[in-house]
Amino acid sequence: MPTADRSGPTRTVSVHIEALVHAAADVALAIAPSQHYDRVEESLEVAIDGVATDVRSIDGDHGGRIDVLPALEPGRLVLDYTTTIAGTAPPALVADADWVRYVQPSRYCESDRLGGFARVQFADLTGIDLVLAITDWVRGNILYVPGASRPTDGAVATFLAREGVCRDFSHLAVALMRANDLPARVVSVFAPGLSPMDFHAVTEVLLDGQWIVVDPTGLAPRQSMLRIATGHDAAATAFMTSIGGQVDLTGIAVGAVVNPELPVDSGRDACALH
Repeated sequence: MPTADRSGPTRTVSVHIEALVHAAADVALAIAPSQHYDRVEESLEVAIDGVATDVRSIDGDHGGRIDVLPALEPGRLVLDYTTTIAGTAPPALVADADWVRYVQPSRYCESDRLGGFARVQFADLTGIDLVLAITDWVRGNILYVPGASRPTDGAVATFLAREGVCRDFSHLAVALMRANDLPARVVSVFAPGLSPMDFHAVTEVLLDGQWIVVDPTGLAPRQSMLRIATGHDAAATAFMTSIGGQVDLTGIAVGAVVNPELPVDSGRDACALH
């Protein structure tokens, strides 16, 4: 597998999470950049009521990392994570089954239900022209409204409501691409330049044998984004999952900066997540 290139930009990211654990639970976190990046330094501190707790890291899909907090007892959970990434990661690998796996409908990307509209709206377009047309349509027809959507809303709900947040933009773009036989998936990322800062969701599409990234929101330059988790939709990219008990998120702060400078993104060129 190609190795990371340390000669590129330096990116530093951080996450602070506070939550209340009401009943014993396992918690799985997808908050660290892909393991394909070269880390200069990294720190993860987790405590329940001020007492440090165990963390177990396991491999996720597509180079992702899942940090598991096993058997948390009730109490106040506080987590602080930071890492500095040197340079860029190699291009995302293309698996033999990706062309069929990521063209199928999924829980939040109901491409089968949007097929009629998608094929008529983007008739006669192919390749990068089709990708850009779908991205432009989503950006031009969906309003970015914080808090407008529910965690259970998918692409169809966003299409009808005409508003949402980044995950909704990504779900709709993915569904419209899949409906036109383009393999596409959702990626959670750190996005330097995003305002207000938070975790961000973008769309990757398989084109000419390479995974390229588009951001239907247009809220941050793609060139400095850092991949976190990758999958069919938000069900595969959630930053926190609790299993076996009740955990309520009470606070979160995300940071992401790039050095030496934030790039300028025209949004029109084929760009890969590095």
